[in-house]
Formats: sequence, structure tokens, C-alpha cells
Amino acid sequence: MNAIPTLPRTWDVFCQVIDNFGDIGVCWRLCCQLAAQGERVRLWTDDASALAWMAPAGHPGVQVLPWPQHAPADGPGDVVVEAFGCDIAPDFAASIAHSTIAAGRKPLWINLEYLSAEGYVERSHRLPSLLSSGPGAGCTRWFFYPGFTPRTGGLLREADLAARQAAFDRAGWRARHGIGAQDVAVSLFCYEPAGLSGLLAQLAARSDAQLLVTPGRATAAVQALQARHPGLRAHYLPPCPQPQFDEMLWACDLNCVRGEDSLVRALWAGEAFVWHIYPQDDDAHHAKLQAFLDWLSAPASLRRFHAVWNGLTPHEPLPAIDAPTLSAWRDCARAARARLLAQGDLLTQLLGFTAEKS
Repeated sequence: MNAIPTLPRTWDVFCQVIDNFGDIGVCWRLCCQLAAQGERVRLWTDDASALAWMAPAGHPGVQVLPWPQHAPADGPGDVVVEAFGCDIAPDFAASIAHSTIAAGRKPLWINLEYLSAEGYVERSHRLPSLLSSGPGAGCTRWFFYPGFTPRTGGLLREADLAARQAAFDRAGWRARHGIGAQDVAVSLFCYEPAGLSGLLAQLAARSDAQLLVTPGRATAAVQALQARHPGLRAHYLPPCPQPQFDEMLWACDLNCVRGEDSLVRALWAGEAFVWHIYPQDDDAHHAKLQAFLDWLSAPASLRRFHAVWNGLTPHEPLPAIDAPTLSAWRDCARAARARLLAQGDLLTQLLGFTAEKS
């Protein structure tokens, strides 16, 4: 008997933008990877403006739509993904509860959660939540947690990422951007970290340091301090598509990244990096940062740098980023990357999960 072909599924991915780069960046990567597998994807978002430069060409199979108050005429998709705990409109939730798809099944409803290395992630990954009240009453919403260990949902990683990186001309990229072979290139994508002035002071004191500053809050933060550091060689970059952002990370010796999306890209880059974690009013990000550094097996100097950079120990100086320090940080990043490459990526696990629940 011939096998019945699997028809492409329709995915509704919801993204409410809090951090204009990170939230939409993660969701766009997910949508593109789903579409590359032959799935049909609708990305519903309340702010798609960053996609104009992040993904100017769009992607076949991905439809970007404004945030809905009602389900589309053809109903919700086979899979509904709420990214980062966003709440979809009550009418859309009701349509999930009252819809059936192939073989009388309801759409699969997934809450794609925030990334963390904390212990609760392994405990909560793949757990169901039955909605007993509200417009979605009777539905089960499943929690899917990205993460860094085999007992989590993994990280987004394109199938061709390793090949792209292997083919990358690092020396040529640096030469085109005026970065010498012996220069120390530092990329900066951040909010307003407590340790920024200390980093700028270190770089300004060096004749071989080049700072590549991404647009937005990073540019504003550096420009506000640059007069204090007259020797600083800073290059202010324009917005760029996601693949070009990857190339910058591959070309630099130290990558200062922020949030979640760029943290993952820095891990795949395999160069020394520092993470500016999203600050929370109740300081919950302190425990989140420590959990990540524990998973990373970060050396003591990298832990101290993160503590000062993120304002946990604001009165201490930043460790010096000399050649031995950067080498140790790079070795740490590459060991972490090797562990991650031995685990399933997020898309593969998510597709397996949907197949299992279907």
C-alpha cells in the first residue's frame, strides 16, 4: 500500500513586539524555517516594521499579517503558536475552541516560551494546560520551551548554517570594513549596559581596537559617551538583514549581544561573546544570567565581566579583554556550540512534537 502523503500544514504564529529586534527576529527565523520545510505560515504581529530591513525580500511561504481581532475566513491554522506568552484576541481563541481540522481534530495550540537555562525549563517543557474557562475553554495549550540542554526544545538553527559559516571569507569581510588582520574587532548590540563606559575606555586606550556599533539603542548609548573617550574608533553601522548580522558576528573577535535572538546567533558564531540580558524590574534576570553562565561553564573572568556589564556589581572594574582572555572566552563559546550541535534543534523538535500530538 502506498503511503498517504503528508499535506502541508498551516501555522499561525503570533508575535507581539516588546523588543523590536528580538521578538520579531526569533519569530521570523521560525517562520522561515517552517516555510523551508514546505509548511504554510501566517505571521501575525502588531509591529512588522523591523522586517523592512531585517528581511527586505520576505520569504516564500510566509505571509505577514497585522494583529487580528478575529480568525481569518478559513479559520485558524493546523498549529497555533503564541510566541513569548502573548495573548491572542478572545475571538481568535474562541475560533480555536470551535474549529476542527482533518479527522475532526482541533488545532494544536502551542505557547512558545522565553529562552532560559534555569531548572524550571526542563520541568515545564512539553507540559499541557487545559483551559477550563474563557473563550478557549476546552482546549489544551502546550508549553514548548527553547533551551540549552537535551531535555528542552533546543535552539533555532538553519539547516545550512554550518555550510554558510564554513564558506564565509572572514579575512575579506574584515578588509572590506577596514579591520586589519591583527586588529581586535568588537561588535556592540546592546541596550544601555552598566559597564559600557568601562568597555569604551578599554577600547579607546588601544591602537588596535575597532568598535562596530549596531543602530538603535547601541548607537545612542555610545554616542552619549563618546566625548569622554576621544581615542575610540567607533563605526556606526546601518540596519542589515539577518544573514549580514551573522557575518558580522563571525568576523569579530568579541561580540556584545543582547536579548535572546542575538545570544543564540553569538553561540552559533563560536567567537568570544558577552550577553546583555533583558533587565527586569524585580531583578529576576540576575538568576537567569547566573543559570546561563553555569550552563556555559564560563571562566571566572567572563563571569566577572557579565556581572559588571549587567550591573550586578556596578562598582567593580571590567576585566581586561586582552588576548589570553579573549582566547579563553572563545574556547568556552566553541565548547558550548559543540554541545548544542550534538542536540536536536528547535525546529526539528517542534515538528516532531506537532506530529506526535497530531
